[in-house]
Amino acid sequence: MIKLIKNGEVYAPEYLGKQTVLVVDHKIAKIGEVNEAILNTDLDVEVIDAEGCIVMPGMIDPHVHLIGGGGEGGFATRTPEIQLSDIVRSGITTVVGCLGTDGTTRHMTSLLAKARGLEEEGITTFIYTGNYHVPTPTITCCVKDDIIIVDKIIGAGEIAISDSRSAQPSVHEIAKLVAEARIGGLLSGKAGVTHFHIGPGKQRLQFLHQIMEDYEIPASKIYCTHITRSKELVDDAITLANKGSFVDMTADNDTGEWFSYYKENGGDLNQLTFSSDGNGSLPVFDQNGKLMGIGVASTYTLYETFVATVRDQGCPLEEVIPVVTSNTATALQLKHKGRLVKGNDADLLLLDKDQLAIRHVFAKGKQMVKNGEVIVKGTFE
Repeated sequence: MIKLIKNGEVYAPEYLGKQTVLVVDHKIAKIGEVNEAILNTDLDVEVIDAEGCIVMPGMIDPHVHLIGGGGEGGFATRTPEIQLSDIVRSGITTVVGCLGTDGTTRHMTSLLAKARGLEEEGITTFIYTGNYHVPTPTITCCVKDDIIIVDKIIGAGEIAISDSRSAQPSVHEIAKLVAEARIGGLLSGKAGVTHFHIGPGKQRLQFLHQIMEDYEIPASKIYCTHITRSKELVDDAITLANKGSFVDMTADNDTGEWFSYYKENGGDLNQLTFSSDGNGSLPVFDQNGKLMGIGVASTYTLYETFVATVRDQGCPLEEVIPVVTSNTATALQLKHKGRLVKGNDADLLLLDKDQLAIRHVFAKGKQMVKNGEVIVKGTFE
């Protein structure tokens, strides 16, 4: 399987200008000048004319509820499993799955099976072990062993703090969990991060600052999401990111504005990512904690937020592309993802240069979206 993607403006994520990208099987074989004499050989070469397109890495979504989430309003409010087409139509080629509030009727083994199924259907998948609660559910006996033994498990999460739905763990309990995840990562060559769900509580990120001060925990092993709930929380996240932790903004209508605020107030852009919270629940509670309504998040919001940040906020592509590609790959130690370089996986997103509309999506060299239409769907779609 050989593909020649020519005439596109390549962002790797840094701007490389007009380049040709040669894909052989599922890897990037070359970026630059390619001898087109290969077109006159017996090799089966597909040529994709990317004139008028931006060529960038496929997006990495570090927070997706692959088997659904929710349930805060009873059994009927459990959100559904995600479908392959929902992911690829959003320009996403790699996802990291997680549980949420419910670690009783949703199981780690089911999450692992869903991740394996999506991988068989064409994209790249990883998962976190655990859910909101501490102690947290695992497949083996503990977080450390899960990360070491199960290939797809790259860290722990999403662990809830500053939220009425968390298990209200102590600082010491959280520190032990983060340390366990880190050790699992060291022994398996994985990220070993702990991915924290940050609620609207008044403590905000206090526990995480305290862990870094009182325990021997590297800042890079702390990765917190949902940081745009308030100005105070974003300010706190800026401080945390500038210490070396990774912070994540959940994609919604205001995320582009928060990106600009984060940048203008000295936030380290290398430590920032976006995620969709895809197929997670969107509960609305009143001041007394009563559920007033619930919705379902879409992975497509990641793409919409990316576009809004570039177009509405006027932020340069070179700043925004890393937030959905290379920064995420760095946070999660995904060595062959997030960057267009020789030897990396051929995960490519081609966007119309003027409108930033999705034209083509390639996952590990296989075309998933062609001319804006999903051409590879899940088994039961």
